[in-house]
Amino acid sequence: MNISGIIRSSLIDFPGLVSCVLFVPGCNYSCFYCHNRSLIDGSYILMTPQSVKDFLQKRASLLDGVVISGGEPTLQEGLIPFIQMIRNLGYQVKLDTNGSRPEIIKALLKWQLCDYYAVDYKAPAKQYPKICGRGANALKVIETIKLLSESNVPFEVRTTVIPQLGKDDLLIISKEIPVVPRYVLNRYKAPDKYLPQDEEKIRSKPYSQEEINFIADSLKNFQPNITK
Repeated sequence: MNISGIIRSSLIDFPGLVSCVLFVPGCNYSCFYCHNRSLIDGSYILMTPQSVKDFLQKRASLLDGVVISGGEPTLQEGLIPFIQMIRNLGYQVKLDTNGSRPEIIKALLKWQLCDYYAVDYKAPAKQYPKICGRGANALKVIETIKLLSESNVPFEVRTTVIPQLGKDDLLIISKEIPVVPRYVLNRYKAPDKYLPQDEEKIRSKPYSQEEINFIADSLKNFQPNITK
């Protein structure tokens, strides 16, 4: 299990819990607005497995949960035993995922390994390759969301309201996914690191929070548990 970064304490990444956030490298998407570009382009430094374990053991009495984020955690071959190790230390576990590997989510659900999931649904299905990169398949993400919907585990779905998504696109998104217990519209912020060819898209004017609030209100008929 590769870990390439850590936030030692967070009050906002795991609802209701004080947590740390572990970042894994590698992703099968290449979203132009990614805020963790270094985890994709290889300019990261891996932490040693022992240093990660030592940190978790020392902080077990101070933290409630561990968030595994990325990159894309479900690409990691050692994910399941790593989560088992974390749980044995007494932590609750949250997984952040792009939802592209429902077979991994199915296994995690079978063994009841995660206490909370956050899935990013990034664009209308037809636009997934354009927004996320060649090969990105929204149907896999929808399958993941359906698996979570059929389980008893808490989860949320998130969409970053990038400037390239119009109000009609967000309406389509809200209809394409099942009704979920928490649907979050995140305001777009330009990343510090991005590909040169994406600069024009990066510099596009973002929606204001007031505009996002208005859009959220218009989607409540399809996603009644929407928040922003």
